[in-house]
Amino acid sequence: MKTSYKRDDVILLLKDITGLVEPLPTKEREKLIQSGKHYSEMLPVEYVPTEKYMQVYEDVLNTYAHTMAAAVGKLSDKIIEKRGKDVVIVSLARAGIPIGILVKHYIKKKYKVDVMHYSISIIRGRGIDKNAIKYLLDRYRPEQILFLDGWIGKGAILNQLREAVKDYEGVSSEIAVVADPANVTELCGTHEDILIPSSCLNSTISGLVSRTFLRDDIIGPDDFHGAVYYGELTASDLSYSFINAIEEQFGLDNDFEEKIIPGTGIEEVNDIATEYDIDDINLIKPGIGETTRVLLRRVPWKVLIDERYKNDKELSHILRLAEEKNVPTEYRHMNHYKCVGIIKKVSDV
Repeated sequence: MKTSYKRDDVILLLKDITGLVEPLPTKEREKLIQSGKHYSEMLPVEYVPTEKYMQVYEDVLNTYAHTMAAAVGKLSDKIIEKRGKDVVIVSLARAGIPIGILVKHYIKKKYKVDVMHYSISIIRGRGIDKNAIKYLLDRYRPEQILFLDGWIGKGAILNQLREAVKDYEGVSSEIAVVADPANVTELCGTHEDILIPSSCLNSTISGLVSRTFLRDDIIGPDDFHGAVYYGELTASDLSYSFINAIEEQFGLDNDFEEKIIPGTGIEEVNDIATEYDIDDINLIKPGIGETTRVLLRRVPWKVLIDERYKNDKELSHILRLAEEKNVPTEYRHMNHYKCVGIIKKVSDV
C-alpha cells in the first residue's frame, strides 16, 4: 500500500482502496454506527485542522516531545529485554504505525539492530486481518511477532487480539504500547496517561493513510484489509516532522520511575457509565488519545477532565477542539485518566 513513509521504515500490509469509498460526514456516520452499521464499513471525512489548532499542536509537540521520547525509549528497552533482537514489530494500523517507526529507530540507535516493521489491521468486532497474519507467518517464526499500538484506552483492542491469536499457535497476544493508563500490559513505556502528539491529527501525521476499512464488496476473501491514501494532502504531511521531533529527544538512559496506579482503567470507565447512566461503555473513550479521537472523528457529548489537570498544557488541544465543536467540559477526580471523551447517543445526534 502506498504511504508517505519510507519502505525501510514500515511495510503496510493493506489493500489500497483509494477512490473506491466515499467518506461520510461525521453526524451521518455516527447515526449509522449507532444504528448497527459497523464503523469499519465506512470512512470519515478527515478533520481539517484550524490554524489555531495547529498552533496548539506545535506547542504541545515542542513541550512534550521529551516525555514521549523517554517513554518510547523505555518501551524499546523492554522489547529487547523480553523479546530479543530478532523481534518483528507488527504495528496496528494506523495509530501504531508512527510508534512502530520510532521504536524501530530507537532500537537501531541503541542496539545497532534494524528490526523489521510491518503494519496490519485489527478491527474491534471484526478481528485481525488473517491474510496479513498468514503473510507474516510464511516469513517469520510465530514467537518473533510482537504487536504494537500507540496507547491503550479501555483495552478493547487487546481483548480482540487475545481472541484473534487463539487460531495461531505460538503467536503472543501481548501488546506493546507507549502509554497504558488502563494498567493491562507490562510492555509499555509508561502507565501514565501521557500526551502522544500523533494522536492530535489524523492521516497527516500517519503517512497520509486512512483508518482501516473492511466491507465485502471491496475487500475480497484473499485481500488485506483496506485503507485510502490521501495524496492530495501531501503539502500538509507532518508524518516525518513528528518522527524527527521525537527522535531529537532520544536518550540512551531511560531509567525513570514507573508510576502504577492500583486497579484497572475499565473499573473507572464502569463507574463513569453508572454515574452518567450510559448503558454502552463503547460510548466512553478514556485517555488523552481516545478523547482526541472522539473530538476528531465522532459526535461528542461531553469531555471529562481530571480536576488536577484543569489548566495543564498537555490537554490544551483537547480544550481547543472542544471549544471549536461546542462540546461541554466537566472537571472531576479520576485515577487512571487525565480526560475522557463521551460520545452522544444516536437519539441525541
